[in-house]
Amino acid sequence: MAIDEIALQRLLDKEAIREVALKYTRGIDRHDDDIMRQAYHPDARDDHGDYIGDPEGFIQYAKGVHSDHWRVHQHFITNHSIELDGDTAHGETYFFATLARHEGGTDIAAGRYIDRYEKRSGQWAVADRICMLEWTGLLPMS
Repeated sequence: MAIDEIALQRLLDKEAIREVALKYTRGIDRHDDDIMRQAYHPDARDDHGDYIGDPEGFIQYAKGVHSDHWRVHQHFITNHSIELDGDTAHGETYFFATLARHEGGTDIAAGRYIDRYEKRSGQWAVADRICMLEWTGLLPMS
């Protein structure tokens, strides 16, 4: 059986993009600027509703908001569709987040990241992101 090099490259590209998505969630939950930076190209744009701008600004914004409101949090990603088009890809990633408030209770949120990824110098990263928050809720302290 001959290896289909085009199909193999598509699989490698999609896996690299999935790793980008995981770097983002790992970085945001650990407040690790270096890991979060790896998810974005330096000139990327992130639209998280209250923040629209470059990755450096978003990293600082996210750390501040998370530290001010929650003592711990976890971001989970689930369904992840990726459409490749050469060195560009479009992705839709479902997310679910649990965020424990300082004063008790846990916020929950879910939505989708709508991303354009670009492969530059052999590296995939987010070039443009829109965070679509679809629902939120509060689990009271028990």
